[in-house]
Amino acid sequence: MSKLNVTQKLIGEHLLHGEMVPGKEIGIRIDQALLQDATGTLVQLELEAMGLKKAKTEVAVQYVDHNLLQTDNKNADDHSFLLSASQRFGLWYSRPGNGVSHPVHMERFGKPGKTLVGSDSHTCAAGSLGMLAIGTGGLDVAAAIAGQPYFVKMPKVMGVKLIGKLPDWVSAKDVILEMLRRHDVKGGVGKIIEYYGDGLKHLSAMDRHVIANMGAELGATTTVFPSDDETKRFLKSQDREKDWVELVADEGCEYDFHEEIILDELVPLIALPTSPGNVVPVTEVAGRAIGQVVIGSSANPGLRDFWIAAAIVRGRSINSGVSFDINPTSRQIIQNMINNRAFADLIKAGGRFHQSGCMGCIGMGQAPATNTISLRTMPRNFPSRSGTEDDQVYLCSPETAAASALTGKITDPRDLESLFTMSYPKYENPDMEIINTDMLVAPPEDGSKIEIVKGPNIKTLPIIEPLSDSYKVPVLLKMGDNISTDEILKAGADVLPLRSNLPEISKYSYTVIDDSFYDRAMEAKSKYGGHVVVAGQNYAQGSSREHAALAPKYLGQVAVIAGSYARIAWQNLVNFGIIPLEFIDLEDYKEIEQGDIVSFDNLIEDIRNGNPISVNVSKASGKKLTFDTKHSLSDRQIDVLLKGGIINEFKSRIS
Repeated sequence: MSKLNVTQKLIGEHLLHGEMVPGKEIGIRIDQALLQDATGTLVQLELEAMGLKKAKTEVAVQYVDHNLLQTDNKNADDHSFLLSASQRFGLWYSRPGNGVSHPVHMERFGKPGKTLVGSDSHTCAAGSLGMLAIGTGGLDVAAAIAGQPYFVKMPKVMGVKLIGKLPDWVSAKDVILEMLRRHDVKGGVGKIIEYYGDGLKHLSAMDRHVIANMGAELGATTTVFPSDDETKRFLKSQDREKDWVELVADEGCEYDFHEEIILDELVPLIALPTSPGNVVPVTEVAGRAIGQVVIGSSANPGLRDFWIAAAIVRGRSINSGVSFDINPTSRQIIQNMINNRAFADLIKAGGRFHQSGCMGCIGMGQAPATNTISLRTMPRNFPSRSGTEDDQVYLCSPETAAASALTGKITDPRDLESLFTMSYPKYENPDMEIINTDMLVAPPEDGSKIEIVKGPNIKTLPIIEPLSDSYKVPVLLKMGDNISTDEILKAGADVLPLRSNLPEISKYSYTVIDDSFYDRAMEAKSKYGGHVVVAGQNYAQGSSREHAALAPKYLGQVAVIAGSYARIAWQNLVNFGIIPLEFIDLEDYKEIEQGDIVSFDNLIEDIRNGNPISVNVSKASGKKLTFDTKHSLSDRQIDVLLKGGIINEFKSRIS
């Protein structure tokens, strides 16, 4: 019998379709589903459009952690809608203010050996428990809740061996920043990252969460850790020891790629604007003046992360030029912070406490001042994501963040030993945490009679027409490499409340790149029936937000022509009936320009048969050219695309 790594064991136990051959599509059984409110409103509307009676996964949970600020009726209306829909379809409901989905799910619902899909790209954080946890588009999550397999191309597995022990002033955030320093934001594409080695025994379950969470920033399908004695300790501290099972790699198993990190050799690291992959040692940028420090988010959510920051600032005051923002990740964390005095230490030092939720991470408040540096223990620093145009967001560990908050400039935390004669504070995990489940609402046995509450901001999804055989449309935008979903459809307090109002949110499509896009798209839709956009490599990296496909589709987007795609975005395009075409020759990318008119003929037959898809280009000068593109779709995805998306395909199947 072959020796298997943890990833192979997880997939093998859940494999329903296909074979575990890298690059080939597989279908896996899904045990759990996770929704957050910014994407969940759309998922619930999709469940309604599918005619679902009751969730068929073992567990499905609707979290409210993004759209918490109630500056008008929109977010409050969404909360009412999500509660009623969760009760109707049989989902647990985590009330506003209960906490960020990923750490709360890990504490309350995550189980080693189980599969999880979530409508949030950082769902991969649950890999810290020995789960196969994958962030994906909401339509895929809706299909899984409806009992369908989750389909994905079988990834290759990168084994990362961890050796030794982290030195003082260096923590788990520096481990994942080191991975990003080595591999950048495209290094994990098509891969699952699996960590192993003796170094694991020095990393807590929440340390592993920090590392697994930002596997999304590597572009990885997911991250996997074993379920070992530390996993058991964590579940026991959450009063869930009965949910523990051991899951470790077989001795002598193989990996497709190999990486090794000697933990003892790591130093404090920091990601510079405007990419999580732009990583350097803190010493290279030390001394730059800062205006804000934010502690928290799903990328540093654990009790230890807040405690270490509190211990560093204990008995001291934050620099007068710094806004010191504390983003607690759950009400349970707050109770434990009160119990171990971290809450009081942070408040006394000048900390500003905010709601339990994502908050500043997605630009929902806590925007920094103009022309100032903001240090954040968050996962992303894409342009303007913070809510401030031309922001300067740096990503770092709680140690670096707290040290810098004291000095008012970027500071290597190791310098605190000489600056304040401070020794590195040592944290010990409690045997049992204070448990808080008061804000989790269980689903009823039968929710079929419950009426779904829809406020004026909740708009029913439009019907998407099947794919046509030919199109003649303009190129509305030409973009470069690594375009993020934040640039396709911006985050922030002005946009997020519109997630369930497609006509309104579509007005923000590509505005970070070109604020004239919406008007030009509406004109093209009226005159030509639609448009295409062109991009370089790794199009639509970042979040799972399917609005980055659905909003452009609403504006008439027929196809994207790109060098390559981020995994989730590529799936989302297909799910909403947009053709994800790939340049065969990247020289053709140089030739096509914004304003060109492109035409496609014989599309249905060429897509179905896997033929090259010809793009006929007419330029304003009168010059014409033709080049071939390709697609990488499975037979199942072709069927979905031709029908106009996965909702149409699901309806046709159940009818």
